[in-house]
Amino acid sequence: MTYSRYVALGDSQTEGLGDGDDLSGHRGWADRLAEHLDRAHPGLLYANLAVRGSLARHVRARQLAVALELRPDLATVMAGMNDLTRPGFDAAEVAEALEDMYAALTTAGAHVLTVTFPDIGGIMPLARPLRPRVLDLNARIRAAAARHGVTLVDTFPVKSVTDARLWSVDRLHASPAGHALIAAAMAHALRLPGGDDGWMRPLPPRPAPGPLRTAATELRWVAMFLGPWIGRRLRGRSSGDGRTAKRPELTPWAQPASGRSPAS
Repeated sequence: MTYSRYVALGDSQTEGLGDGDDLSGHRGWADRLAEHLDRAHPGLLYANLAVRGSLARHVRARQLAVALELRPDLATVMAGMNDLTRPGFDAAEVAEALEDMYAALTTAGAHVLTVTFPDIGGIMPLARPLRPRVLDLNARIRAAAARHGVTLVDTFPVKSVTDARLWSVDRLHASPAGHALIAAAMAHALRLPGGDDGWMRPLPPRPAPGPLRTAATELRWVAMFLGPWIGRRLRGRSSGDGRTAKRPELTPWAQPASGRSPAS
């Protein structure tokens, strides 16, 4: 199919955190996918409504109506990881928010892509107790996607997705290589020219770090990232407070958003 109006909905992963910075701009997998789409069919119009820190219900409440007004023929929906890591997580509630978005967007004529979540315990050892939550939510996402004819990129069975090289130092956001992999998975799912199943192949092996280095890495991660994250939760703060979408309107991919180049 040919797509001319692509809208991305979601949280920090879709915004592009881990692939760039707040000063120069965040690229991310959605920008990379837009670039691929524009190469295949020049003239793509692209909007990215994602805002970091958003829960699934926030994406539904704050981004869905805007997305529908933009009349996309292609939409991506990625949300739920921020819910997974919070106390009081309710898989049914999160899945309902996602399914509402699938239903509204497909009814409006958009081809919708969504994802399951990887085994986050393989990325953050301290998150291993959350595995049942991931399994529950993924099962609900698969069922909702099937009900609405949504194209699903099922990342959970792909073991290489948890490779540390695909994640930034905070272990919460994909690295540039990780964002490139997500974009490749989306391109493969859309059967875009040049897309293939290479994203599912394991990365080349590398020497395992020794126990002392592993312990030091874990302590540094707790101090630099886990501690501040817990502090925001206790204060009722979000990383997205006061932020807006980086690309709130459909504009040509070749036209920079907010004065930044498409590759920023």
